[in-house]
Amino acid sequence: MSQLKQMSHLDNIPSTPGKFKMEKSSPYINRLRVHSSLAKLTFWSFIFLGVILFFFFRSPSSNPLPSDPSRRSLRTFNWGGPAFEKRIRSSARVRARNGISVLVTGAAGFVGTHVSAALKRRGDGVLGLDNFNDYYDPSLKRARQALLERSGIFIVEGDINDMALLRKLFEVVSFTHVMHLAAQAGVRYAMENPSSYVHSNIAGLVSLLEVCKNANPQPAIVWASSSSVYGLNTKVPFSEKDRTDQPASLYAATKKAGEEIAHTYNHIYGLSLTGLRFFTVYGPWGRPDMAYFFFTRDILKGKTIPIFEAANHGTVARDFTYIDDIVKGCLGALDTAQKSTGSGGKKKGPAQLRVYNLGNTSPVPVSDLVSILERHLKVKAKRHILKLPRNGDVPFTHANISLAQRELGYKPTTDLQTGLKKFVRWYLSYYSGGKKAAG
Repeated sequence: MSQLKQMSHLDNIPSTPGKFKMEKSSPYINRLRVHSSLAKLTFWSFIFLGVILFFFFRSPSSNPLPSDPSRRSLRTFNWGGPAFEKRIRSSARVRARNGISVLVTGAAGFVGTHVSAALKRRGDGVLGLDNFNDYYDPSLKRARQALLERSGIFIVEGDINDMALLRKLFEVVSFTHVMHLAAQAGVRYAMENPSSYVHSNIAGLVSLLEVCKNANPQPAIVWASSSSVYGLNTKVPFSEKDRTDQPASLYAATKKAGEEIAHTYNHIYGLSLTGLRFFTVYGPWGRPDMAYFFFTRDILKGKTIPIFEAANHGTVARDFTYIDDIVKGCLGALDTAQKSTGSGGKKKGPAQLRVYNLGNTSPVPVSDLVSILERHLKVKAKRHILKLPRNGDVPFTHANISLAQRELGYKPTTDLQTGLKKFVRWYLSYYSGGKKAAG
């Protein structure tokens, strides 16, 4: 039996100018100067026009797609036509009484896959959107896509900044909700490719909100912010009422910017917006750039793994939150989201604006995470203790989830020991027999 069949349920799974002196000149000399200037102007105009035409008519398909997602052509993907629209309608069809129709962006991502599957299981209509970029191994995203397609979920391949595509999707389906999870993730990668974060996390959010504000009816929007917005805060646990104006990374700054942008679109256009601050999500089908994931890979390969410590030998700890608990929080946010109040881009009344922490409330030192992995893998890790670098990482995260508990019914139930056991079981199955290359 193939791996994907076994994993059919996701739970298992500068210069200075000089002075100018006027001189008298004869009319003849002046005419020569004029003609010379015109000739030069004409020459350079043709050169400039030629350059413009070259770049305008050059075929995008003649060049390989750049790996930098911020330079990705919005015309890369083909879409449209009756068959395309039929697949969209079928995927987004609501099958449950009082069900909702949801556009899930970043649907082939870690959280997006689990949320899409959970919505579909309960009878909601789901349509995915993902650009399948290569920030991490795209084959894992393709495997998630295959998993979702077997349950009837179609993922449209396209860029979140492609507004023509977004408008088309809303023309074909009147989505009641949007679950916006598409984003450039990762704290450290922002030092290598900052433009990708602006492209996805800021421009992408604005593109989506622009289309949603003009939709009729406007959908309610739930979107992924991040616990990283708390930045250099030292008061714990982190509460939604705490300051979020001192981000420690560009990634955090783009997520904070997203929250301010959400406020603007809610205030001006009446969009119902709910931001979810995720705290270190882990589990089956997770992201290979996350520590628990590459620790598992390197422990099995006998490689040394880096374990960071804070200043003065302080502990680095994370509020690890299991994917199933995050999914429950996402569905709770969707189910309690009120309708947007605008129509055709015009606000008709006050609209809902919320932000919630979704964490586990039990921070665990990273060294303990490694010990748990050692037990489940039955392999001793080769540890290398290092000082926490100045790359945007923060020493700890700890969520106060009382607001989400009260308003969303959010209650995490999976401890790290149990969650990592499920992850390891999936990892060993997915990468078994050397059939897959784990990063």
